[in-house]
Amino acid sequence: MARLFDAYVVADWTAAETKKLGDTSLWIGVAKRDVRFRLYTETHNVATRAEGEALLASILQDHRKRGDRVLVGLDFNFGYPVGTAARLKLDGTPWNSMWKFIASNVVDKADNTNNRYQVAAKMNRLMTDEAWPLWGAPAKQAQRWLTTTKPPVGAGADIPEFRATENAARKGRLQPKSVWQMHGAGAVGGQTLVGIPAVRRLLESLGSSGAVWPFGTGWRALSPEDVEPLSALVVEVWPSMFDAKPNEGEFKDQAQVRSTAEALAHMDEAGDLAKAFGPPKDATPELIAQVEQEEGWILGV
Repeated sequence: MARLFDAYVVADWTAAETKKLGDTSLWIGVAKRDVRFRLYTETHNVATRAEGEALLASILQDHRKRGDRVLVGLDFNFGYPVGTAARLKLDGTPWNSMWKFIASNVVDKADNTNNRYQVAAKMNRLMTDEAWPLWGAPAKQAQRWLTTTKPPVGAGADIPEFRATENAARKGRLQPKSVWQMHGAGAVGGQTLVGIPAVRRLLESLGSSGAVWPFGTGWRALSPEDVEPLSALVVEVWPSMFDAKPNEGEFKDQAQVRSTAEALAHMDEAGDLAKAFGPPKDATPELIAQVEQEEGWILGV
């Protein structure tokens, strides 16, 4: 079976408010083939999200000039639990209206300063007028609509804590965090708020040669014909699934982007990647609609 992609780019995003290199900063891994078709990986480290966005764009531009098709994986949520857009009273397809809402509210400056906690508080105010479902902030960022600690059990009880994809992942050994958690070890809420506007800009710059899975492609197995018109397909990944072991002198995040990019390349080589874009056999039509229109899915879950 033909490979779907020529290169695999994985970015470990950050919500940091200061410039930072090294551990827990923004890393990008690129797995590609040399002239003899041997796979090799490069990793890049940048101090700000603005630099990360520019680097991603230039990597994609280089591959596009060569006529390559690139799979781009980012490690934050592309969607929110079902019903979020409705609670915010947003019109249109839920994922798209959420992306627009976030992009129009988040201010993320070139030096990494950003207003993600204020946006989280605004979302809580609009959704429940309480300090939930989003939670977790440093003490100096806490306020009426955003607390430092998790809300009491039962608060916002009708709002799902997880998307269907996290629930599926939690059946195994892995325990993904909820997108509602903004702060603390492994929290993904802040990264999602600063990450979605960056993906949106990236896709706008790619025009018809870029697509986002599963929102733009449908939640289904993809064939070479499906990806043939694209220069880049953007997906949500979760590097913890790929058990990265840092090499000598490698940072943990660096090892994660390298291992994830290599894992995706090996899946493609083996013909397993095409199937990974499709739903599990027992997915109901309701779940498929929920994933395609609002929640998204982590590739490989």
